[in-house]
Amino acid sequence: MENYIVSARKYRPTTFETVVGQKALTETFRNAIRQNHLAHAYLFCGPRGVGKTTCARIFAKTINCLQPTAEHDACNNCESCTAFNEQRSFNIHELDAASNNSVEDIRSLIDQVRIPPQIGKYSVYIIDEVHMLSQGAFNALLKTLEEPPSYAIFILATTEKHKVPATILSRCQVYDFQRITIADIIYQLQYVANKEGIEVEEESLNVVAQKADGGMRDALSIFDQLVSFCGKKITYKQTIEILNVLDSEYYFKVMSYALSGNVTDALLLFDEVLQKGFDALHFVVGLMQHLRDVLVCKDARSAILLETSDVVRKQYVACAQTCSPQWLFQALDLANTCDVQYRTAKNKRLTVELFLVKLCRLVQVLEQRMAAASVQQVPVRNGSSEAPRSDEQKKNNEVAHVTAVQSAAPQNVVKASLPVNGGKGSEKESVGAIRKMPRISGMGVRISKTDDEPQEVKSAIVQEKNESYTAKDVEQAWEWICTNYERDERWKAILSSSIPTLLSNGEVEIKFSSELQKVEFKSIEEHVLSSLRLHLCNDKVRLNILVEENNTEQKAFTNAEKYEQMLAEYPDLKVFTQSLGLLIE
Repeated sequence: MENYIVSARKYRPTTFETVVGQKALTETFRNAIRQNHLAHAYLFCGPRGVGKTTCARIFAKTINCLQPTAEHDACNNCESCTAFNEQRSFNIHELDAASNNSVEDIRSLIDQVRIPPQIGKYSVYIIDEVHMLSQGAFNALLKTLEEPPSYAIFILATTEKHKVPATILSRCQVYDFQRITIADIIYQLQYVANKEGIEVEEESLNVVAQKADGGMRDALSIFDQLVSFCGKKITYKQTIEILNVLDSEYYFKVMSYALSGNVTDALLLFDEVLQKGFDALHFVVGLMQHLRDVLVCKDARSAILLETSDVVRKQYVACAQTCSPQWLFQALDLANTCDVQYRTAKNKRLTVELFLVKLCRLVQVLEQRMAAASVQQVPVRNGSSEAPRSDEQKKNNEVAHVTAVQSAAPQNVVKASLPVNGGKGSEKESVGAIRKMPRISGMGVRISKTDDEPQEVKSAIVQEKNESYTAKDVEQAWEWICTNYERDERWKAILSSSIPTLLSNGEVEIKFSSELQKVEFKSIEEHVLSSLRLHLCNDKVRLNILVEENNTEQKAFTNAEKYEQMLAEYPDLKVFTQSLGLLIE
């Protein structure tokens, strides 16, 4: 019976052509060999299982080949290639820095460097996991690494480049290996499956590729695990069972329940997930990734960002058409909040269940917000395109409109009754009432001009744009802005720190105590100016922003002067000092 060899070793690349997912780097190596531009030291860095050590071995084998091919690959027939394939080559030396990281180990390696190769041109020294070397070992390697013999080449490999000292990096050509894409992993797994005569579903390979997280070695190890469990036929259901992967169908169901507001089924589905042994946090994180993938598929151009098979991508695209971007944004925010709170929550299951309840009510909440926004902003109607309405309907609309405006005004604003249907309120009173009503975009209530408004209100709105105003009007308007500015408490404090002054030319002068406050105020100047114009019913209001100069001179007091100041405030201090015989120098 033959000894079993795992796929990661059996199908390990032996030429640059068979290396998966690193075409740019392999072409660079081949060109360097073709042009005989070989450096004395290389540093291969990148995630695990992406081909760093494999490329180092292929590179060492190729440069020592006695009869390279026309493409400058190893021939696999000469003595040097044969010795390498049989693992008896004395030209290639490998050192595991994770277990040989002392100064003595590096000194022993340096002693070997002095021996020239017997077969081939170069002695190649591959140091794997080089970041594990001690500081003394790095120092011992420096001189030899910078000026090795002409026949010596060092190839350092690491998964953590940031731990390698800068003195080492500066002596090497650095090559960053990238994570292998899901498509490349699936292609290679399909090749291995065909070679082994194994029937496997594409969805299964997609799960394996995602589980491998960009590492080909991990993907082949998982593939061997599936073969041991499933035999010669691997199905998607068996794959998610053996790998303990939460099926994406669960997430599609959660979205369906959330969009329909079905809280009960969502909670029952979550309980089913827990009964199968999955962690609640794993479910939340998976749902976050699922929502992100659906959001990416909202646009066909960005759907290619989804690293999955074409079949699964079509499912996400179809799901993306059932929900709005606003819903996805809010759902992602809820999931992210749940993820943060879960780690510190005492009742973790309740935290996730509350998240699911909020997710199922999200559609209703968004609809309520849209309804509230439509009530606050009454659309302008074109009288010529509307059907004639009865006098009773017009009267009801006018009363409802004025009532909505008055009820939406802040409590600290004096409400004035607007004349409706030819009421007796004077035009002056109407203008004053409108002036006192807040109409700040994004901060208060906006009065919309509609055909349902009485003629007196319309004329008042037209005449208010150039109304005269007094210093008291400016002060009242400023007080309301400071009180009702809802953006940030910091802005509110800055506004409250200054009292505006009305100048003779009609400008409103604002003084701040520091240049920093002035700079901060600049970011909200347009909002404040718009609010003042609306409150003062004058579109020509201008702001004049100044910084008060602090002319107070700092004076250094002597001890005697300080004592005199204290005596002025505390006369009994003189008796106290005399009784103790104290002298002020």
